[in-house]
Amino acid sequence: MAKKAVIVLSGGLDSTTCMGIAQNEEYELYPITFSYGQRHDREVEQAKKIANYFHVKHHKIVDINFFKQIGGSALTDTNIDVPNDGVEEGIPATYVPARNMIFLSLASAYAEVIGADAIFIGVSSVDYSGYPDCRPEFINSMNKTINLATKTGVTEHALTIKAPLMHLTKSETVELGTKLGVPYHLTTSCYNGEEEACGTCDSCRLRIKGFKEAGLVDPIPYQIDIDWKA
Repeated sequence: MAKKAVIVLSGGLDSTTCMGIAQNEEYELYPITFSYGQRHDREVEQAKKIANYFHVKHHKIVDINFFKQIGGSALTDTNIDVPNDGVEEGIPATYVPARNMIFLSLASAYAEVIGADAIFIGVSSVDYSGYPDCRPEFINSMNKTINLATKTGVTEHALTIKAPLMHLTKSETVELGTKLGVPYHLTTSCYNGEEEACGTCDSCRLRIKGFKEAGLVDPIPYQIDIDWKA
């Protein structure tokens, strides 16, 4: 039987790279996408296109209204503006409270039901926005927790959370994904969620920086002119 992997697929650059990595490692792909009232909900539609590109048979779309109900993030609360004046120091306004902890908990439940061996998540502790749930300490802790809390973990075989981008810069991620044929033209990263990326939010700035340092041109459209050779 083919080994199975659940991929937390946001529709963004990093999670789509994880799809390519998991496919390259010969996992059967089971992407799971969360619609959580995010300002940039366009990513859900892009995730569907990405899943189709990889010819997956199973793609779960999970609706979670909870994040929208509690707010507390520029991505879920329209009363908080998305920062557009440079990558913030510390934990930025775009941090969504406990998001990855909740996502991984739900992904582990799905993984247990389908008999998956791994969960892939595209977090990085190098080029990122300062989120506490993107650190290796968090991933290591969740690895232990899901194997203590699941039937699979205590009776059969350990379920592994894989974060293959954890120690890569954005440019290294882009270079790896390009070699694997990852469809970056289908991805979206902009926190403002428009068809054309703003080019000024934290996520856009990190993405642009990654493509520039990799010596590549980002295939998605931007609202601003970008000199990719600079």
